[in-house]
Amino acid sequence: MEILDGRSLSLQIKEEVKEKIKKEFLDKKPSLACIIVEGNKASEIYVSSKIKACDYCNINSRVVKLPQMISQQDLENEIEKLNCDDDINAILLQLPLPEHLNSAEAINKIIPQKDVDCLSDFNLGRLFSGNSSFAPCTATGIIKLLDKYKISLQGKNVVVIGRSLLVGKSVACLFEQRDCTVTICHSKTKNLKDYTLNADIVVVAIGKARFITQDYLKKDTILIDVGINRIDGKIYGDVDFENVKDICSYITPVPGGVGPLTVACLMENTLTLSLQQMM
Repeated sequence: MEILDGRSLSLQIKEEVKEKIKKEFLDKKPSLACIIVEGNKASEIYVSSKIKACDYCNINSRVVKLPQMISQQDLENEIEKLNCDDDINAILLQLPLPEHLNSAEAINKIIPQKDVDCLSDFNLGRLFSGNSSFAPCTATGIIKLLDKYKISLQGKNVVVIGRSLLVGKSVACLFEQRDCTVTICHSKTKNLKDYTLNADIVVVAIGKARFITQDYLKKDTILIDVGINRIDGKIYGDVDFENVKDICSYITPVPGGVGPLTVACLMENTLTLSLQQMM
């Protein structure tokens, strides 16, 4: 079993972003605005890590903190202000939002040119048609990590557990574009093991701590754990690491696997959007 080290690759990506900014931007640096609706401690931690990454890469950052009970209209008004702000190149709406807010409608208020998470209908349409220059950050990070370890993807059977746009559907699309055969499973899938036991690569993004155990996997499976679950002050993935480590050929740890890559690819997407706006 070999650990897929997301931390080292994330540092490499950030260094590359930092160098490109140094070469391409003389005065005005790329800029990222993070919108966060208060009330979710995990979201606050995630935004903090993104701001630290911005500082490291020489990307200007702005955090827009909004009250927990903000209305849908007021949230969309804040997004529109950033759309019109020439000092902002990229906009990220930190998810999840409180239940009274419609995240899909809010995301689609971000203009495609600044939609850094690639989650608007327009940008997803380009992604799924194979005509996009960037993709959602977590999905991008997963593919980059497999490439880093020179893992051939062509012809692989891939099972993605979870069907969110942010991870499941997006990474399934990227795998399909690399000539994999992809199955998306979810909470309503019957006999999940029938799918995972035939998979060469399993991507787990369901938000259930230590859900995947050895009996779900065949020998030498490549296992990508996207889950981040906090229990009694500790962080666990969606995979029972200790239980499965001896059956996997490669596995991502939690923490230190996919998480750092999500942040690094956010920096890369910010740079991509900034360069496109210069053309």
